[in-house]
Amino acid sequence: MPQPVPLRHDPQREEDELRDYLGDGYSRSTLENYQQVLDEEAREIGSEEELYRTSQAYLYNLTVFAMSPTKLPYLRELMHVVPPGSRVLDYGCGIGSDGLMLIDAGYQVEFADFDNPSTRYLRWRLERRGLDAAVHDLDGEVPGGFDAAYAFDVIEHVPDPYAFLGEMEQRAKLVEVNLLEFDEHEQELHHELPVPDLVRHAADRGLEAYRIYHGTSHLVLYRPERAGVTRRLVNRLRVMRQRLRHR
Repeated sequence: MPQPVPLRHDPQREEDELRDYLGDGYSRSTLENYQQVLDEEAREIGSEEELYRTSQAYLYNLTVFAMSPTKLPYLRELMHVVPPGSRVLDYGCGIGSDGLMLIDAGYQVEFADFDNPSTRYLRWRLERRGLDAAVHDLDGEVPGGFDAAYAFDVIEHVPDPYAFLGEMEQRAKLVEVNLLEFDEHEQELHHELPVPDLVRHAADRGLEAYRIYHGTSHLVLYRPERAGVTRRLVNRLRVMRQRLRHR
């Protein structure tokens, strides 16, 4: 199996590209107060779906998270199972920072999200970097046949997490998502997830990995085919052991 190159995580490049893209409209203050600005915009718009399709402030939110190392272990888990050269889908890609790191590491990455300011920025980033990668519109046709599909910090934004997983399962041999526990301080745009049931959904299939990161983020990698009885029992024991380690 080809060995992946180390991930290139470059926070300064993330900020520099956003600054160059927005030009005179760039605001360092908005970057530093990204959540407050986004929450205010969400209340003004009043529609969660419209916010995701029109928000310029969301560029700052996604850039801040891309500047942090939060999602690096999720990517490394994927790279441990799926070798370089594989065709992978960044589902709900936003500004595409995760997929851009995987491209640098030798993966064939395609992106999928609704047409919005984030994907328009992603297309600019791809052109700026001289990369040729498809950005699919979720309102249109999204192809299948991928070796893996992943979505990090996305599923908590959708109204039906099972339908969301179903869309990914139709398109890839391996699915990877992280499931965030909900607490009283959760940001307004997050839906409460049935985390135990969603983990069980993965454990009843070809579970490749289950980890708990950052105390509240349950990462699952699984193959969509439903597993036999013995495999399901083994998977559920793996889940139980992992939870006991984090108590």
